Amino acid sequence: TILKHDNDCLTQHPDRFVNRHIGPRQDDIAAMLAALGHESLDAMINAGTPSSIRLAEPPELPAAQGETEALQSLRRLADENQVWRSYIGMGYHDCITPPVIQRNLLENPGWYTQYTPYQAEISQGRLEALLNFQTMVCDLAGMEIANASLLDEATAAAEAVTMCRNIQSRNKANAVFVSDGCHPSTLSVLRTRAEALGIGIVTGDPDEFDFSTPVFAVVLQYPATDGTLTDPSGFIARAHDNDALAIVATDLLVLTQIKPPGELGADVAIGSAQRFGLPMGYAGPPAAFIATRDKHKRRLPGRIVGVSKDANGRPALRLALQTREQHIRRDKATSNICTAQALLANIASMYAVYHGPDGLRQIGGRIHAQAKALANGLRQLGQAVESEHFFDTITVALGQAADSVIAEAEKRRINLRQLGAGRVGIALDETTRLEDIDDLFAVFSHGGPRGGGVKLSADKVSEEAPSAIPDNLTRTSPMLEHPVFHRYRSETEMLRYLHRLE
Repeated sequence: TILKHDNDCLTQHPDRFVNRHIGPRQDDIAAMLAALGHESLDAMINAGTPSSIRLAEPPELPAAQGETEALQSLRRLADENQVWRSYIGMGYHDCITPPVIQRNLLENPGWYTQYTPYQAEISQGRLEALLNFQTMVCDLAGMEIANASLLDEATAAAEAVTMCRNIQSRNKANAVFVSDGCHPSTLSVLRTRAEALGIGIVTGDPDEFDFSTPVFAVVLQYPATDGTLTDPSGFIARAHDNDALAIVATDLLVLTQIKPPGELGADVAIGSAQRFGLPMGYAGPPAAFIATRDKHKRRLPGRIVGVSKDANGRPALRLALQTREQHIRRDKATSNICTAQALLANIASMYAVYHGPDGLRQIGGRIHAQAKALANGLRQLGQAVESEHFFDTITVALGQAADSVIAEAEKRRINLRQLGAGRVGIALDETTRLEDIDDLFAVFSHGGPRGGGVKLSADKVSEEAPSAIPDNLTRTSPMLEHPVFHRYRSETEMLRYLHRLE
């Protein structure tokens, strides 16, 4: 068809992207312009936009593509990528998205087009999915209340610091201690946010920090970014003795195996739900979480789904305790963040619903068993594995041999974490197979035959060594006891549940 736009005649396919996705038609535009008193869109823009911020000439852009052509171009570009196996960690791990969740939630516009369920009356299904997320986080973290997700782990850390600053109104200290065991991205975002807020950042080893510098909060990583697993309860107790609140950054999958932060005395737990079925997406933002004690609930930022009753006394869900600047006066808001990862939080919650507590323990246990096998095999190769206690991440001290090991890994299209000073980190995940561990042995034996003679079998992976999680940090408390985490084990049942909520 031939359409006239600003006196230009363009041959357009009726399914051209712009026609399908930009709502106003020419008659609509003309009616709006008439109501505003302008003859054209250019006249309206000239009247409302200062010339000083407008370009004199339009930008030089290529001709617009249709949707099909654009997708083909993107595929050609994507085909240029090299897909390597990555064991870098730092809060990002490969995982398996159950196909029933991928097809019916992640790739389903009935789910992915929803931003925020502001209108509770017609959003009960999405609110239930987010309530599942909050329940999952509370159970795994050992906390009493959680919000319905944040942007990413580093943002959650910054929000937790601001939250603790608001709670600690009587503590006149204006600094926060951040463990050097935190992920680099977390420390970077904390520095940026703290500078804007006039808050000082003190970094160091928790074992060496004596609180001679007054702080209103401390931030710990559990386990540490290099994989080391230590008991933070003693440091948390010292923080409380010095009138500081404790923020603990952690990993939901690790919490299926280790004692949760709430049982160690933490005031706030934060972290990422990325490895609960969320594809890496070029390390795009996953769904983060923040959980705390019930007494701090009115300081909790972001969206919170609450359970209430409707006019007929039936259970109903709603957005409760809204503390964002969108909902209340800005000077009373606990946060100005508007971004929750609702879609990704829903995927993470359904991952927990689908697997249930037993399935999550099994996934976590298998990863830990593989990490033990890797550590033991590397020791047999004569490598210096630094940590005795860990979950899925180990650090190897290689010294001058680090460069040659990294080069060997790159030959095999494997990404390892370079920690500097001759140290290399390896973080395993849900997708790791025995063949992958064999390849890592080969890398560290500098290309020797199948790991320098070290062989692996399923029996060795599960029985070769005792747990690398100390007894005092092994999880013994129950989790995910609500019936929703026990009902939907078959793909058909899960499909029906997702469809009902949608």
